[in-house]
Amino acid sequence: MIHFQKKTQQFDLISENSQLSLGVLPSGHLATYYYGEKVGTVDLSYVVKEIKRASYMADTDCIKDFKLEQIPLAYPAYGNPDMRTPAVQLILADGTRITNLRYLDHRISEKQLIPGLPSCQHETAEMLTIRLVDQENKLRVSLLISVFPQHDVFTQNIQIENLGSTPITIDRCMSGSLDFLSDKYDLLTLGGAWGREAHQNRRRLVQGFQGVDSKRGASGHGQNPFIALLDQEVDENHGTIYSMNLVYSGNFLALADVDMHQNTRLQIGINPFEFSWKLDAKEIFHTPEVVMVEAQQGLNQLSARYHKFYTECLIPKNFAKKTRPILMNNWEATYFDFDKETILALAAEGKKLGMELFVLDDGWFGQRNDDTSSLGDWQPNVEKLGGTLEQLIATINQIGMAFGLWIKPEMVSPNSRLYQKHPDWIIRVTNQEPQQVRHQYVLDLSRKEVQDYLIATLTNLLTENNISYIKWDMNRNITDSGSSSLEREQQKELAHRYILGLYRVLDEITKRFPDVLLESCAGGGGRFDPGMLAYSPQIWTSDDTDAIERLEIQKGAALIYPQASMSCHVSAVPNHQVGRITTLKTRGIVAQQGNFGYEFNLLELSEKEKADIQQQITEYKTIRETMQFGEFRQLQVYDNRNEYAWLQQKNDQVIVSHVFVQAHGNTVPKRLKLSGVQPDRYYLSADDGKMISGRELMNIGLSLPVPTHDYFATRWCFTQVSDR
Repeated sequence: MIHFQKKTQQFDLISENSQLSLGVLPSGHLATYYYGEKVGTVDLSYVVKEIKRASYMADTDCIKDFKLEQIPLAYPAYGNPDMRTPAVQLILADGTRITNLRYLDHRISEKQLIPGLPSCQHETAEMLTIRLVDQENKLRVSLLISVFPQHDVFTQNIQIENLGSTPITIDRCMSGSLDFLSDKYDLLTLGGAWGREAHQNRRRLVQGFQGVDSKRGASGHGQNPFIALLDQEVDENHGTIYSMNLVYSGNFLALADVDMHQNTRLQIGINPFEFSWKLDAKEIFHTPEVVMVEAQQGLNQLSARYHKFYTECLIPKNFAKKTRPILMNNWEATYFDFDKETILALAAEGKKLGMELFVLDDGWFGQRNDDTSSLGDWQPNVEKLGGTLEQLIATINQIGMAFGLWIKPEMVSPNSRLYQKHPDWIIRVTNQEPQQVRHQYVLDLSRKEVQDYLIATLTNLLTENNISYIKWDMNRNITDSGSSSLEREQQKELAHRYILGLYRVLDEITKRFPDVLLESCAGGGGRFDPGMLAYSPQIWTSDDTDAIERLEIQKGAALIYPQASMSCHVSAVPNHQVGRITTLKTRGIVAQQGNFGYEFNLLELSEKEKADIQQQITEYKTIRETMQFGEFRQLQVYDNRNEYAWLQQKNDQVIVSHVFVQAHGNTVPKRLKLSGVQPDRYYLSADDGKMISGRELMNIGLSLPVPTHDYFATRWCFTQVSDR
């Protein structure tokens, strides 16, 4: 619901449990009165009126004690006279940078899509458009704020419109900005690196500027476009959280800025570093959308709201609630060294064990026998495949497996025919030797002709072959940022134009082939973000397939992204990334947290291992719906440095998983308390046939076995019953 109180000039956006309230001040400035748990349509203007402090700061509009720098502004500009970190910064036609945005008007409508960018949508969503204007500089800035009443989510994107007759330059345009009248928070972000993405980083706020960003041309392995403020006592099931997640796959900035009066400004948007945008007369610039979620009952409630929202409002509807296949990927089984016989043998063995989809990874095209060649030349190597790709797929289909294919469309090899024909199609700085990463350049997706080439290439590939799944890889950062197709003053537009070009390609391909399951990958989780989820229902969570490394990675990713969006594989031991040896049981339990698959040489397995895998798959198929689409909850453990535990439940099925990282001597059994189950219902254990009440499970818990070795995993399966 969106309600406008004309008398007080207050806007209330209200969902089932949450509320965002803004108000137009007598000066015309737009303030954020409140964000949090629903309080109703009460006059909240006193929140601003109470803020009066002695200060050397300038009075706004020469009104005594009216200091803009002390007001929680909805979309702040800089220097007129607010001196805090701005949400928007422009270079105007005369070279000055000071804007004066005041309320013009508003309208309430259905939620609108954002031109050229992914955006969230639901039939119940409403949108409030508030237009701010700078009359002197002929500039209009619109806040498009949407409420999703069934999901307790608000989204916002910004439109900047040049009403004048000469160009202006956008230097900064954050998608969201929230001011809080306190600094008593912890800051939570998701960080790491290649092979250890999405680790939860939590620290106390301090005065000054703090946050995370990416300057790499993608959202990145190092940080995720997510930021949250937490009450300092927040845990899995208690406490208040305010969060932002950017629906964008490129360079971003997420920050918390604590001022000298203990106020906190939270922002997220396109990274202003190495960004600017020339906005010609009468043109409009659209920012990416920010998703804002608050929770009053801890991290699990935050996760539940994000998971439901992305499943129902962002992920392609064809796959959002469709069970995903158990796949076999040949990469860690063969790398580049394979032939037709090997591929068919792997597919046949996978089928025997219960797998459903065979994915042919890198090495199927051109002369791609290592990573030095052929990217861009997407013609199958008929010699290596023992015939055409179409013939290979037909044989695999006859075995009883669907077929998937790896491709890396955004990259090109220097020795490829594509590069020899179009050397100007890569990102590079003129008159400098372009840098190579893994013997590859990045195609300049800001160019429409490059986008058209990729659309045509992928269309031909998917039209000519019975491909049901595509793994779309991108595994290098964008260096040498320059484009021969952009004017001198537009070179800083490249990073954003690249992402817009990528979205155009993805949008066109997913519309033409809506039944092809797309899994995106960027050297693992280097582009695991809501922007990619809008086209790709699942994402390769990390190139690190070690079960123990994956515990922290998947815990962080699952904080905001649905478990069905996380692609997780059982791989060989010793693990190819870290050399660790873990049991098949542990590897299976960890990989089944998300979309389940295998990635090792099935032809080298013992008969015992094959039987164990067959049993693992058979059991998984009985709980797949719950593991992929059930309510997900992290469970509190006795030692959070050495244990991980989570619960997934759907309908009457409850699955509990627990992993010890290390076994310790002279330990006694501890108990694992559940959360989220029904206290007055009974649960039948599939392991021993006993029934136990939900109240017991939550207050007494399950007895953990004493681990007999490192990396010890346990799973419990329960069925909810009405009574004993």
